Amino acid sequence: MISVLIGVLIIVVIGAICFWAIDRFANDRRLAQLLKLLVVLICLAAILQRVLPLAGIYL
Repeated sequence: MISVLIGVLIIVVIGAICFWAIDRFANDRRLAQLLKLLVVLICLAAILQRVLPLAGIYL
């Protein structure tokens, strides 16, 4: 359980760093929004991949 929480925390921190980098270096607003959406979807998928086995759901 602790390793899952640490893994989720690491994913959130990496997502926040990606958000900062997108804000800092993406000049086009639409491109920045699309990149942020991509980061959110990837982070959600990674979190679900770690949490779902705890609920007994294996994909």
